[in-house]
Amino acid sequence: MSEKEISASSRLGSSDEMDLKSIDSDALKLAEMGYTQDLKRNYTVLSVLGVGFSLTNSWFGISAALVTGINSGGPVLIVYGIILIALISTCVGISLSELASAYPNSGGQYFWANELAPRRYANFASYLTGWFAWAGSVFTSASVALAVGSAGVGCWQLSHPDLSSVIQPWHVVVSYQVINVFSFFFNCYGRFLPTIGQITLYTSLISFFVILVAVPAKATTHQDAKFVFANFVNNTGWSQNGIAFIVGLINTNWAFACLDCATHLSEEVHRPEKMVPIAIMGTVAIGFVTSWTYSIALFFSMRDVEGLVNTSTLVPILALFYQALGSKAGAITLEALIMATGIGCQVACHTWQSRLCWSFARDKGLPFPRYLSKVDKKLGVPLRAHFVSFSAFSPFTLCGRDDDSNSQNATPRSTLSIFVDFQTIYTKLPDLKGFEVPKEVEIRFV
Repeated sequence: MSEKEISASSRLGSSDEMDLKSIDSDALKLAEMGYTQDLKRNYTVLSVLGVGFSLTNSWFGISAALVTGINSGGPVLIVYGIILIALISTCVGISLSELASAYPNSGGQYFWANELAPRRYANFASYLTGWFAWAGSVFTSASVALAVGSAGVGCWQLSHPDLSSVIQPWHVVVSYQVINVFSFFFNCYGRFLPTIGQITLYTSLISFFVILVAVPAKATTHQDAKFVFANFVNNTGWSQNGIAFIVGLINTNWAFACLDCATHLSEEVHRPEKMVPIAIMGTVAIGFVTSWTYSIALFFSMRDVEGLVNTSTLVPILALFYQALGSKAGAITLEALIMATGIGCQVACHTWQSRLCWSFARDKGLPFPRYLSKVDKKLGVPLRAHFVSFSAFSPFTLCGRDDDSNSQNATPRSTLSIFVDFQTIYTKLPDLKGFEVPKEVEIRFV
C-alpha cells in the first residue's frame, strides 16, 4: 500500500473498512482531506457550468434588479458598471479557481479559511466564513424567488389592469412561496440534477438570444448613442452623482454574485481541480458577454425612463418590453422567458445552499450536525440540509411591509454576505504554485 493510501486509511479509521484500491483518485484526494465520498460524482463540466451560470445568470440579474440601476445611474450605471464589475469578478473568479484547484472540497470558502488562516484564528475564521456563506446563499435564494414571483404578479397586473389597479403585498407573498416550493422538488432527486443544470443553461441562453433579437427588432423608435452611453439618472436622493453610482452598483454586482457555486459541487464532479475552475471562469465570461450586449440592446429600444420607474406592474423590465413591442401579449411572452430563466436560477440556488448547509454541518458548524450531514442514499442528495435551507428563507416575505422593500433589501443582503466571506479567505491567500493538499486536515467546530 502506498504512502498516500496508508495516510488516507489512518484518517478514515478501521471502522470504515474501505477498499482503497477500489476508490478513484478523486475519492482518494478527498480521503486525504479527512472525508469520505458521500455523494456520487454524476456531474460533468457542462452540468457544473450549467448550475454555476444558472445561479449567477448575469443577464437575468440585470433584468431582475433593473429598478435599482435605473434609479441610481440609469444606462450609464449599467453599461459601465457591468464592465467594472466584470473585471472585479474576473479577479474573484481567478482566486476562487486557484483555491478550488488546490482544495477541491464542497466546503469551499470556510474550508479554505481554515487552511489559510493562522492556526490561532483558523477555527474562528472558518466558522465565521461558513455562516456568512450560508447566510448569503439563503438571502440570494430569497431575492431570486422575490424577483420571479414579482415578475409573475407584474404580468398578471399588465394583462388585468381593470381587476386590480394596485399590486398588494400578499400577491407577491403567495407567488414567492409558489416559486420556492416548485423549485424545491427539483433538488430532491440527485440523478436528475446534472441534466437539469444543462437544461437551465440552454434555457437561459436561448431566452437571452430571443429577447436580444426581438426587442430591438420590434421597437418602433430607438434611442441615440448619447442616451445609452452618456445618460445619467439620479433618483436616489443623494446630491452627489458619484454616491448614486456606487449605490447603483448593487444591480451589476448582484448580476455577477455567487461565483462560488461550482466549488460546492467539487465532490460531485470528476477531476474537480480542473473542472471547477473551468466552470467558474466560464460563468464570468458568459455572464459578461450576455449581460453587456443585453443591456445595450434594451437601452437602445427604451422610450421613457420615467415610465419604467413608475410602472404599475412594479417590474421595470416588463414595462420596457411593453414600450418596445407595443403588445401586452408580446411583453408577457418575453417576461415568461425571463421567469423560466429565473426558475432555473432558483433551482440552482437550492442546490447551492443545500450543499453549503450539508458540508458545513458535516464539519459541525451548524446545530444538529449528525442530522443535517446525512445524505439520502436513495435520492442521492442531502435531503435534510436541503429542507432546512428551504425552510430558512420561506418566511422572508413576511418580514417587511411591502414587496418592493423586501425585494430591494434581499439583494444587497445576499451580495454583502457573499463578499464578506470571500474577503475572509483573500486576506490570507498565499502563493499556491506547486501547492499540495496537506496530509493532515481537520475542521471540527465542536
